[in-house]
Amino acid sequence: METRAVELLLKGYGLTTAEMIYRMPDHTHVLNSFVWQDYDLAPDYPRLFEFIEFWQDSIDGPLHSVRFTHRKQLAPSEWHHVVGEFDVGKFSRRDLRLH
Repeated sequence: METRAVELLLKGYGLTTAEMIYRMPDHTHVLNSFVWQDYDLAPDYPRLFEFIEFWQDSIDGPLHSVRFTHRKQLAPSEWHHVVGEFDVGKFSRRDLRLH
């Protein structure tokens, strides 16, 4: 069963985006790019390195370079339980309480 994105975020995963610059198999002087994105764990990036190994083993275009960024989109301290009640048209910020 596939893990949901929210479950991964709560386990500490962040969104990793990588741009692979690779050489065209038939024209090695021509560079092309491919963008890969998945949830991964910093600082080891097991999914990213697994994909790079797959690329090197299975794809004809040799890698020239890889640039990546990682963003942890959610941290446990960012969750707040918010309780509030309001009538439409009468809502104000003070109607919400953080617990």
